[in-house]
Amino acid sequence: MKRGRILILMLIGCLPLWASTTASTDQTKTAKTVDINRSITIYNDVMRQLDMNYVDTLDYEDLLETGLKAVLSHVDPYTVYIPKKDDDNLKLLTTGKYGGIGAIIMQRDSVVVVSEPYYGMPAQQNDVLAGDTILAVDGMECFKKTTKEVSDKLRGKANTEVHLLLKRYGVEHPIERTFLRQEIHLPAVSYYTVLDDHIGYILFTEFTANSSKEFLRAVDKMVREDSVQQLIIDLRGNGGGIIDEAIQIAGYFIPKGTEVVSTKGKTQVSNRSYTTSTAPLYPDMPLVILVDRNTASAAEIVSGSLQDLHRATIVGQRTFGKGLVQSVRPIAYDGHLKVTTSHYYLPSGRCIQAIDYAERQKGHALKRDTAGGILPDIVLSDSDKLDITYALYREHLLFDFATRYKASHDSVADAKHFSLSDDDLEAFMEFLDHRKFTYETETGKQLKGILDLAKHEDIDSTIIQEIEQLKQKLTPSFREAIQRNSEAVKSALGSEIMQRYYFQEGRIAFMLRTDKELKQAIKAFEK
Repeated sequence: MKRGRILILMLIGCLPLWASTTASTDQTKTAKTVDINRSITIYNDVMRQLDMNYVDTLDYEDLLETGLKAVLSHVDPYTVYIPKKDDDNLKLLTTGKYGGIGAIIMQRDSVVVVSEPYYGMPAQQNDVLAGDTILAVDGMECFKKTTKEVSDKLRGKANTEVHLLLKRYGVEHPIERTFLRQEIHLPAVSYYTVLDDHIGYILFTEFTANSSKEFLRAVDKMVREDSVQQLIIDLRGNGGGIIDEAIQIAGYFIPKGTEVVSTKGKTQVSNRSYTTSTAPLYPDMPLVILVDRNTASAAEIVSGSLQDLHRATIVGQRTFGKGLVQSVRPIAYDGHLKVTTSHYYLPSGRCIQAIDYAERQKGHALKRDTAGGILPDIVLSDSDKLDITYALYREHLLFDFATRYKASHDSVADAKHFSLSDDDLEAFMEFLDHRKFTYETETGKQLKGILDLAKHEDIDSTIIQEIEQLKQKLTPSFREAIQRNSEAVKSALGSEIMQRYYFQEGRIAFMLRTDKELKQAIKAFEK
């Protein structure tokens, strides 16, 4: 608390000096400088008055962070303040590395549960399982703690010891695990394999430091060992990352010196053209790139530039449209500011950005420009349908059944051969009965609100009766809904079970078996 107060008072003291220096060196003040000085003075006065007069003790460091977050939220979602204490998050953002145990955790009511341990990392190597409830970390009880609080406790410097107290389904007493944290590197290539007819497939999830080399190793191995002649690059859900990695990947397939993307901003240093620097390794390999509405930033640069240069066929849905460039700048007290500095422009001259955040500064509502993002060459309808699978996923019922399944099955077939039997599906429905699950469609929920409103309005009773009958029809038996959507339910449940035995690779391999968009990507090579 004392450190935070000193920090804010030092800032209060420094800011007017900066403004004064600016004023003295620039006799012809611009209106902008006047506005900045006035705003800083008002801010300093408010903080001084709080410091001198507020009745309770204040956490000045927290006030500063809250204030900066509020200010930056009116700029755009990507311009953020990163204090020194969040250095691990900055490292993860830029390198894909952090010190920890290598597991995803999630909030479940008042407890935090291990959602997914990464294969080969400390948690998995020390028998921490998906579904384990974290009771304590290094003596800190985790009941009613947030995922951030627990995650902060789990993370730390590599080679430092961490002690976990876990509650596991089917085990009477708590389990203790003590092991060393490691530097965790999240792979950029989550999975790669060879499909029929010498087609290579790569699921590429993020553009972090050296991810282009990881990508190239996967391609080289498939070409060398399996004579791959065509390549599908799966960028669905890829939120982007480091632009230089995107340029490098594009450079494997297009001539040296080709412009991949350019940036335009306020300053001269922000205006830049990015070109490939080496001769292509695979200049003639046919490419298909899978994208969806969550494909963004650097992933849009790769897909959009290769589309513009007629080097790849793009398959999927229109991408997110994140064409804003961020740079990480150091600021006072070892913090950082990730700030938007320019826009991305593809070789054809089109801007990737779909939302003009400057409109918010003018008081206008934000709108998505339909010309933003990357429109695929082969547009596929969005396959996200709100059937019962969505409700089962939302209420963690797929996850919980998989936990129980793993406890009663020592082993299962691999991802290429595993399938759920009718008995497995019946066991799942009995589990839902035990959990007293009631399936209510989203339409039924909306109709319930209409029905409640109709009962308080001057609506004929026969109409209300008809609405009630319609609502009953929109609240089907979950057994009927599962039978109607059995393939989707089996796919979702099977992928969750595969993760328990074969981790991320198993889950991905299993899901690819029924991936309709992947089948369309394979067909694209025939055109």
